[in-house]
Amino acid sequence: MFPRFITKSIHAYLDYPVALGLLVMPFLFGLGAENVLAFWLSVATGVAAFGLTVLTDHHLGVIRVLPYGLHLAVDGMVGVAFVAAPILLGFVGLDFWYYMVLGLTVLAVVGLHQPEGEAARA
Repeated sequence: MFPRFITKSIHAYLDYPVALGLLVMPFLFGLGAENVLAFWLSVATGVAAFGLTVLTDHHLGVIRVLPYGLHLAVDGMVGVAFVAAPILLGFVGLDFWYYMVLGLTVLAVVGLHQPEGEAARA
């Protein structure tokens, strides 16, 4: 079993920079030259990720109406979607690898999440 070391607090600190990155990286990397969906998928996900973070019940959430467990479930679905998107939508080159790497990274972060109370038991 892998050590699960990403706490709710660490995850919260990652959320805002990730949302910003999803908004900015398509412009910096020139995503979507072959398939415009590769550009807009990242931008739309960045907007949604920012909103999700603002609404999540963790110490950096602003409105805190969504349970953290729901946030993790959505992150997991985004990871799966990002791994599937380049295959299903026919992304090539940088577009393909951008989503594949981000998707696998998101899945790793969700998989390495430390459930509440696990640190106290360790």
